[in-house]
Amino acid sequence: MAEWELKICCMGAGYVGGPTMAVIAKMCPKILVTVVDLSQKQIDAWNSDHLPIYEPGLDDVVKVGKAQGNLVFSTDIEGGIAQADVVFISVNTPTKTSGIGAGRAANVKNCELCARTIASVATSSKIVVEKSTVPVRTSDAVRAVLEHGAKPGVKFQVLSNPEFLAEGTAIPDLEKPSRVLLGSLQTPEGLAACKVVADVYAKWVPREQILTTNLWSSELSKLVANAMLAQRVSSVNSISALCEATGADVSEISRSCGTDPRIGPKFLQASVGFGGSCFQKDIMNLVYLCESYGLNECAEYWNWVVKMNDYQKSRFAKNVVKSMFNTITGKKIALFGFAFKKDTGDTRETAAAFVCRDFVDEQAKVHVYDPQVTRETMFAEFKYTLGLDDTTKPGFSSYIVTEKDPYEAAKDAHAICIVTEWDEFKTLDYQKLFDSMSKPAFIFDGRNIIDAKKCKDIGFNVYMIGKPAA
Repeated sequence: MAEWELKICCMGAGYVGGPTMAVIAKMCPKILVTVVDLSQKQIDAWNSDHLPIYEPGLDDVVKVGKAQGNLVFSTDIEGGIAQADVVFISVNTPTKTSGIGAGRAANVKNCELCARTIASVATSSKIVVEKSTVPVRTSDAVRAVLEHGAKPGVKFQVLSNPEFLAEGTAIPDLEKPSRVLLGSLQTPEGLAACKVVADVYAKWVPREQILTTNLWSSELSKLVANAMLAQRVSSVNSISALCEATGADVSEISRSCGTDPRIGPKFLQASVGFGGSCFQKDIMNLVYLCESYGLNECAEYWNWVVKMNDYQKSRFAKNVVKSMFNTITGKKIALFGFAFKKDTGDTRETAAAFVCRDFVDEQAKVHVYDPQVTRETMFAEFKYTLGLDDTTKPGFSSYIVTEKDPYEAAKDAHAICIVTEWDEFKTLDYQKLFDSMSKPAFIFDGRNIIDAKKCKDIGFNVYMIGKPAA
């Protein structure tokens, strides 16, 4: 058996745990990394040639860890914990759907269950690292559970190590991160534990990019980072509506503002709206935290970031109906993209689901093409986020057709709606698409990625976000 410098166990083999641990294993061949999960299906997928998530470059990274023999995926949760020196908690923390704080507060049940499992299994002292996005001071609860359940002589140190990954670029984000954030108690034991984990990252991340803070600053930093990014998206989307009303061009506004070094160009692209598992969830968590501490004005400020995003999604769908002679009933609409962004198969909180819902409410027939999203995943998102299925809305699934080809999706359609910025949508043969469609043919580009003039010259009625009508 190999002599390992350190043994790490990660509880949770999802979008964060799997890629993060795969990169640690690749970069640290002398560290044993074991990823555990309750789902046999999930673990079987990680152990196969068809990984459970799509992320560019992930396959190659996982293969390196497996070839080195230091990356293991298992359902033996207790065994993984027992042998580990460091245990990462990387489980889902969804927004509560009922009870106190429903719709805003994060449900940290899974984190607490992990802590209870660690306490019951551990026979030696361990460092426990919160990787999940959690409300500030969750570490207090985790530490209390661990200490009350600890066996005699077993000590725990709790750290916060939030992830700052962007889906679609997770591997480069992990291999060359802008920063690694570690929060700990400012005690000798807490600082020593922090150094152990910092030394792991330091095997490939420059020391000056490994930031250390107290526990609560680290926990809150993740929520604030996502809230500020989402705020930029909602800000530019609010301006996109003004641009459409005045004849200004939002892309020119973004370029003008983005060249100011105090502002910068990132997250200033107008769109149909943001999605993903983090932005809305983390903002609503921040809203709830502010309310909990009586900071109602602060809560309302951040709540408007989400309200503006909802407005943008609704505005896009309403513009489609208005532009198509105030009715899409019985019309075929081709929806290009369903993932919340390109280069991922993740559909959580995707704007596409909300647009589809609004189209189905208008009794349109929606034909969806996405290169990575399955029909099963699509309908799981409809049910989870919007509560939509054939039970809650009889006949719902009959209005949604999934296509394996964009040209088939557009055949005889009255309109194309681009809701995900997949690169392939930039290079489609739009003349071929136009020729196959019902006339007049419309394109509604919710990501501003097509050549609007070229499509207009072909014969399309073209509508972009925040731009004068083509």
